[in-house]
Amino acid sequence: MFEKILFATTGTPTCDNAAHVAFDLTKKYQSKLYTFHVFGRPTRGFSPFVIDARTGEEDHYDGDYINWVKEELKNTYARQIKDVAPCEIETMAGIPHTEILRMARKWDADMVVMGAHSRQEEPGATRYRSVVGSTMQKVAKGARCPVLIVSRPCTTCLWYFSNIIFGTDFSKASNSAFLFAYKLAKEIGAKLWLFHAIDLSHSATPLEQHEIEEKLEAAKKRMEDTYVSQMKDFDNYEINVWEGIPYVEILKYSRDKNSDLIVMAHHTREIDPEKALLGSTVEQVVLRASCPVASVNRPHKVAD
Repeated sequence: MFEKILFATTGTPTCDNAAHVAFDLTKKYQSKLYTFHVFGRPTRGFSPFVIDARTGEEDHYDGDYINWVKEELKNTYARQIKDVAPCEIETMAGIPHTEILRMARKWDADMVVMGAHSRQEEPGATRYRSVVGSTMQKVAKGARCPVLIVSRPCTTCLWYFSNIIFGTDFSKASNSAFLFAYKLAKEIGAKLWLFHAIDLSHSATPLEQHEIEEKLEAAKKRMEDTYVSQMKDFDNYEINVWEGIPYVEILKYSRDKNSDLIVMAHHTREIDPEKALLGSTVEQVVLRASCPVASVNRPHKVAD
């Protein structure tokens, strides 16, 4: 399923967790790995000078400079590279998200793996600010393939992947995420957990217990009609519906099931994917989950 994986990296320790997942996925699924780094932005037009992405300093870049950056990447990931083959390393100057998307299309990648942010900062700072990196936002919005976001060390990924959680809000965008989760679980023999959290915080008046139970049953029925009906003979799944703040309940459910992958739609509202920002629920899950989160924006690469 993952014939080609694009690992987008800054070559800094902030991408170490994503690197661990990217190289391990490549090794297990015998994929071809493309390690890609955008090392800086041209200062202007066709200027031979670039603002280095890591140091912020202006450098003169030419063939020698590019080769030096490639060697730096090879040294950074030397231990992992020797265990995977083939692995291509590519670097260039440009706007990071634009070049990552360009390369994903050029190489026809089946998945992009990247970190949630690229800046060096105190642990937990991004979670405190409740915002993920702008590059990751833009890549997730524009990618035609699923984007696997790794924000923290993966504590449950003992063998990719055995417990896959699909979190849904029944939006149109969620169906593409479902197709990815279902096809992956079926192909590798993983358990698929279908999950929905009913947000009762917007209710004008507190609901009676029987009303809550009715909503839970209705949601389960909708899960059966919407998703189970598409799974044909696949029966290694379970449906659960909880009530509460969606991202909190997804994270609790993930811990309860010891999941090693959470799959969600990039956004929830019924809007053009080109205009959609990363939804608040998936953003909060990305920043707090102890396992990778796959953001799926389009039916490309997941539809039959």
